[in-house]
Amino acid sequence: MKKLLLLFIIGFALAQCAGVKSKTNNSSTNSASISTSTIKRPKLVVGIVVDQMRYDYLIKFYNKYGENGFKLLMNTGYNLQNVHYNYIPTYTAVGHTSIYTGTTPTNHGIISNNWYDKFEKKSIYCVDDDKYQSVGAKDGGQKSPYRMLTTTVTDQLKLAQNMNGKTIGISIKDRSAILPAGHTANAAYWFEGGNTGKFISSTFYINELPSWVNDFNNSGIANSYLEKTWDTYYDINTYTESIADKNDFEEPFKGKETATFPYNLAELRKSNNNYDLLKTVAFGNDFTTDFAKATILGENLGKGEFTDFLAISFSSTDYAGHRFGVDSKEVEDSYIRLDKNIEDLIQFLNKEVGQGNYTLFLTADHAAIQVPSYLQTLKIPGGYFDSKKFVEFVNTISLTHFNSTEIIEDISNYQIFLNKDKIKELDLDILEVEQVFVDEILNFENVYKSVSAHTLQATSFTSGILQTLQNGYNQKLSGDILYVPNPTTITYSHMGSTHGSGYSYDTHVPLIFYGQGIKQGASNEYYPIVDIAPTISSLLKIEQPNGTTGKTITEVLK
Repeated sequence: MKKLLLLFIIGFALAQCAGVKSKTNNSSTNSASISTSTIKRPKLVVGIVVDQMRYDYLIKFYNKYGENGFKLLMNTGYNLQNVHYNYIPTYTAVGHTSIYTGTTPTNHGIISNNWYDKFEKKSIYCVDDDKYQSVGAKDGGQKSPYRMLTTTVTDQLKLAQNMNGKTIGISIKDRSAILPAGHTANAAYWFEGGNTGKFISSTFYINELPSWVNDFNNSGIANSYLEKTWDTYYDINTYTESIADKNDFEEPFKGKETATFPYNLAELRKSNNNYDLLKTVAFGNDFTTDFAKATILGENLGKGEFTDFLAISFSSTDYAGHRFGVDSKEVEDSYIRLDKNIEDLIQFLNKEVGQGNYTLFLTADHAAIQVPSYLQTLKIPGGYFDSKKFVEFVNTISLTHFNSTEIIEDISNYQIFLNKDKIKELDLDILEVEQVFVDEILNFENVYKSVSAHTLQATSFTSGILQTLQNGYNQKLSGDILYVPNPTTITYSHMGSTHGSGYSYDTHVPLIFYGQGIKQGASNEYYPIVDIAPTISSLLKIEQPNGTTGKTITEVLK
């Protein structure tokens, strides 16, 4: 595989002069550009978001990590040990957006991955945009960040430099590449699985892929990983931090009876949608690292007069967590291997950009719950929310109190959307209707809290789960009644882990700053995730994103 990557790097260098230009680039011919030589900024900022990484993975697997990956960041960077998401829901799109905008869904408008649009009267996806076309493949690229209503720190860096410098977002997931890169990015690239197996983009950014991306896609690297067998990096008997490999709490791949090592990927890809399999296994993070290195070389990041920004999201940890669960050996192995990816990336940055010329931060878009069915075997409270029965329950409430089920327009994301036209037609008071549902749904098993939209608009909650719910509420986009399940209660299969709540198992994530302008140290002080963007803005001496509600973490900056 190293030979394939070496051949690709040589190939892209030869073809670079024929490469496709992005919307803007470092080589600005604007004679009015102001030199940044008097402002000390890093040549490159690298933002790393690990999808579904709990903070305790840094501690739980510490003795399995090498000295130059996570440990290097923890011990020589600034390790913030008590960072939490301060809103509900803790989903991928919302997490990435909040990290880079410095605010919560109340302001930035990304209220979930998918949500019910009460204006279009249908469910929508956070980055879908049919105004644009796919670049690099037939499908999968009709995307943009237009639903994100505020700027990102990446946008502010471009604005501060008169649109000079390059911003690139990369991830296996489209939303994880697009939203961090912001509205002004030169490009965002994500992996299209199935039978495509390529990194693609959208005409929102570019009209065709640069030659270096085509070279990478044609190099055979993606296919080479699916010719491997995924086995544990170390002897599986040493993986004492996780439960038995064979258990009842993991979802096997199609074509394999048990979720147990080893995994013959060449065989499994046939029944698991081909290149989609690469997303789910640990090699997906190796593949993302390969593409990150190719991006740095292909775009000459960190080589120009202006500061560049590379937003990387590692998605395969999330796919593994959903399928196998927090306590699985597959998740442990994924993080042991991700540690090697982090080491590889740091060494590459030191060589290509220069140690002391870049700043890096590492965090996660959310954490995850331990599998409730597993916790139940340990007599720890937990369970599963029955959405189908809940819909029936809500319709019964509606019939009993209002003699109609038509006033319920949609139930999704733990929110109830009311049909305002029907309520008006029935001459009902919207506040009274809301309160009936708020009071009655508390009688449903596993509903812990409920609140109306009008209460969230009129009351300021200063602590607790209702404060996080309020921070995730958007007056224009969210539903009319919001509810919260009991702790350790999820809407999901009885196998695998998920996330989305405001409880600590979903909110507590790592945050480490490293590199130019960063002190060495650690802190147990509480910080909300929205403090990352203003901190990076302060480091870069630029304006904060225009919806920022976070504050600069001054203790990390030199």
